[in-house]
This record gives sequence, C-alpha cells and structure tokens, in this order.
Amino acid sequence: MLHFNAEGPEGLIARNPPGAAPQLTAEHRAALAQVVEDGPIPAVHGVVRWRIKDLVAWLHEEFGVSVCETTVSGALKSMGFVKLTARPRHHGRNEQALEAFKEASLRNSRSSEPDCVRKHR
Repeated sequence: MLHFNAEGPEGLIARNPPGAAPQLTAEHRAALAQVVEDGPIPAVHGVVRWRIKDLVAWLHEEFGVSVCETTVSGALKSMGFVKLTARPRHHGRNEQALEAFKEASLRNSRSSEPDCVRKHR
C-alpha cells in the first residue's frame, strides 16, 4: 500500500531488493590487485607465494576487513586473476628417451590397428 501511495500503479511492480553492500570496496580491490601483481616480499610478508588465506590475513591487517576465503577468491577471479601452479618435473627426466618412446608408441599403435582402419587413412 505504501508503494502504491508513493509511486502509483508502478509501485506495485515486483522489484529485486538491493541486496547487501559488497564486503570489498573499490579501494580494497585495487590494493588487493596491486599486492597480487607485486608478489610477496618474504622478509616483510613472511611468505614466498600468495595463498588465498595469506591474502585474507593481509586484508585484515591492512584494512581491518574480515572476509572469508571465498570472497577473496571470487574477487580475484572477477579481476581476471587465475590460479597457476607449476607442474613438478622429475630431476632424472630424459627428453631424448621420452621422444623415442613417443615415436615407438605411435608406430606400434598404428601397426596394431585392424586392416580396415589402416586402409581408410
């Protein structure tokens, strides 16, 4: 009734509520992006690479903002950051042996195909 009195018939149209205010302001997001771009300084930050939980702690220390890891992860994702992890390599890996194995596997797989498959290639 209050909406109708204030706005007329348009006041009866269902609207989405405004929702809660974002936990991270534009200032927080800009500082977070900058600190991720710069990377941690081990002597200052005590870490050699940023984890989400480290960034949550940094936001709390720097701005006094208490947010969960999901919030920080979503903010980073919306700013275009992605999680990158280096794949470990075995110290004894031999590139020449790997290539020779691939070539031999390819030859063996082709020779074990049925005749009807080989004819149609």
